[in-house]
Amino acid sequence: MPVIDESHAGLRLDAYVAEAAGISRSRAAALIDDGFVTKNGLTVPKKTAVKAGDSVEITLPEAEELTEALPEDIPLDIVYEDSDLLVINKPSGMVVHPAPGNEHGTLVNALLHHCEGGLSGIGGKIRPGIVHRIDKDTSGLLVVAKNDMAHAGLSAQLSGHHITREYHALALGGFKVQSGTVDLPIGRHPQDRKKMAVITDGRGTAREAVTHYEVLEQFRGITYLKLNLETGRTHQIRVHMSYLGHPLLGDTVYGAGNTRFEKLHHALLDGQMLHAKRLTFTHPRTGERMTFECELPDNFKKMLVILKQECGQE
Repeated sequence: MPVIDESHAGLRLDAYVAEAAGISRSRAAALIDDGFVTKNGLTVPKKTAVKAGDSVEITLPEAEELTEALPEDIPLDIVYEDSDLLVINKPSGMVVHPAPGNEHGTLVNALLHHCEGGLSGIGGKIRPGIVHRIDKDTSGLLVVAKNDMAHAGLSAQLSGHHITREYHALALGGFKVQSGTVDLPIGRHPQDRKKMAVITDGRGTAREAVTHYEVLEQFRGITYLKLNLETGRTHQIRVHMSYLGHPLLGDTVYGAGNTRFEKLHHALLDGQMLHAKRLTFTHPRTGERMTFECELPDNFKKMLVILKQECGQE
């Protein structure tokens, strides 16, 4: 049974469980709500702060094998839709497709209900229509294919780097240069299989990963960034920024979550501060180049206001 040390004292219980178990904060909160986590032998609310010396026990329920995703009546923020595709603004906290431990409430469940099963079959019964993904606790835009023609066309653009994906993020620390490119391969972490890592020794299954970044605003201790992906590796932005020494605000998996500022404003942090703000691709049927953009989520906008008021611009 893990005992809380001084370095984790003051964290919310869900933040600590997410870091300790290597899961998302939303998943940790669900485990706490369902009674799979105890503090000093008692079930307590997810917002409870942990103290040094507390004993926290985490029980991960056995995952059921998934064979098919089922329709669920879940609201969707649809930015665009036609007979071939949809562009969705996914909220933070929603998983893209079912997986062990997240069998329900996913984007795919919602899409199957909305489209009455009319999605591309290329991704199989668990990932119908899914051309690309964003992390559970990342918000923003992604495109979904309704048929195999659209899926094949969009996938070809993705692999050929012809889809432009612009993200906005808040990262810890200050940047000495205003823009740059991180060109470092990413693979499964050699010690922690639930995480990804920059792998530079040629071992394992690391794949090319390229991230371009630009500083939008710089505050004391925190930087507001715009990032563009050339590749789409799992956790790519989070891993690359952490490798540079600038983990994303709220990202307890890759090194953030424990600063005074994060503890003070933990109510606004539901995972990493990362938003897929702008998406550009060519329509696979019409050939039209299309660009979509969505606003920052409310918690992100509130955080920017706080940063300007409390931290000031550098």
